[in-house]
Amino acid sequence: QVHLVESGGGPVQAGGSLRLSCAASGLPYAYSTYCMAWFRQVAGKEREGVAAISPAGNVQFYVDSVKGRFTISRDNEKGALYLQMNDLKDDDSATYHCAIDVWTRGGYCGDYLKYGRWGQGTQVTVSS
Repeated sequence: QVHLVESGGGPVQAGGSLRLSCAASGLPYAYSTYCMAWFRQVAGKEREGVAAISPAGNVQFYVDSVKGRFTISRDNEKGALYLQMNDLKDDDSATYHCAIDVWTRGGYCGDYLKYGRWGQGTQVTVSS
């Protein structure tokens, strides 16, 4: 059974940085064959795709609001996904979930509709 576990969230001052991590397990195929992404959700709002990364890690996608501030990366040997978040703003406060495309395994990773499994999430709270 696919299992994703996020960590690294917490309270942070506006302008500060956090690094989120996600550990994947229970995958039927090698972790290196899957598109991965980060989503975030604020209570009462729809979940939003924030960043995505290709299976090899050489292509990244970002929503406009985080471009230049967030960096998505992965370690395929460890089955890990990361999100480095710099210059955090109040609007970045949310629960952040990592996600995996368990169905198509590859292709265009920037299509956030293709992600079908999410972890429980880690809370990020930015205060000014």
